[in-house]
Amino acid sequence: MNNNRDAFLLLHDGVFFKGKAFGKIGTTTGEICFNTGMTGYQEVFTDPSYFGQVLIMNSVHIGNYGTNNIDQESASVKIRGLIGKNLEDKFSRYKASQSLDAYLKQNNIVAIEGIDTRSLVAHIREKGAMNCIISSEITEINSLQQQLDETPNMDGLELASVVSTDTIYEVGNADSKIKVAVMDYGVKQHILTSLANRGVHIKVFPAKSSLDEVKAFNADGYFISNGPGDPAAMPYAVSTVKDLLKEEKPLFGICLGHQLLALANDIPTFKMHHGHRGLNHPVKNIISNQCEITTQNHGFGVVPDAVRDNKQIEITHVNLNDESIEGIRMKNKPAFSVQYHPESTPGPHDSRYLFDEFVNMMK
Repeated sequence: MNNNRDAFLLLHDGVFFKGKAFGKIGTTTGEICFNTGMTGYQEVFTDPSYFGQVLIMNSVHIGNYGTNNIDQESASVKIRGLIGKNLEDKFSRYKASQSLDAYLKQNNIVAIEGIDTRSLVAHIREKGAMNCIISSEITEINSLQQQLDETPNMDGLELASVVSTDTIYEVGNADSKIKVAVMDYGVKQHILTSLANRGVHIKVFPAKSSLDEVKAFNADGYFISNGPGDPAAMPYAVSTVKDLLKEEKPLFGICLGHQLLALANDIPTFKMHHGHRGLNHPVKNIISNQCEITTQNHGFGVVPDAVRDNKQIEITHVNLNDESIEGIRMKNKPAFSVQYHPESTPGPHDSRYLFDEFVNMMK
């Protein structure tokens, strides 16, 4: 631990915090965001959708059940930095293999603790997402500001191809009669597990795979994954989704995949004020007239009025907090998507029926 070493947090609007170093000693920058979940921190840290972001964990204690090799959503930590009130080095869990501090050091993640996260999150909710810098080696504010000014904005940033797989690989039952082609724009491991648990044969393709490569698998359905960055900066992916829709096969998108399906139908996306990230977001399923408590992680959304004006699209899910669009389906094709994460790792399992619906469409 580095509890005797000071660390500093500077936001783009000039707000400054002093805390204590945790994890790697160093400096990191990125867009600041917050997650309201009280558990599942390791799954959150390894979610590729967080790539390029500095994360505030709202829960007052983070790290108290350690880390292990099971609760991973990808091969490495994807956040750029971590901010907490109490980041715990001591842990109690029989499945844990190491402390949070050791885990962050192993993954080269700079963190800061001792921050009034309630005040900080209230500030972000009021002012909106912005870039920030954490450092446990730079103490001069002008130097921090200079490095912060060089950090690119998330708006317009294409990051999906950075976190995508480099090679095609397969998951699930190779003897299954149902085959799914997954476009990997930052797919979470438990999304693949949720599909594999339903007995399908999965082939995962890199973000910029050619249409011919994908079609050669002769899949029964296409899955468009979650991922980081600005969907509007991904014309290659929008083009791929448009081409896949022409195949008239079932298509399911999650999070970024939801936004790409919208863009493929000429529905624009927008940068949200501070995004949705947590495990308890209420969503209404308009089709079933039931409410689902959902896991969410996104800083972009689809433009609601453009969805309502599109004659080819039907709204299926709506956020009960802010009435943002949480789910759509096409009227003339077997394609649907949701903005939230039905695999829910971490989180409630209210929405896992969507994987069943996708598999049944392919059957």
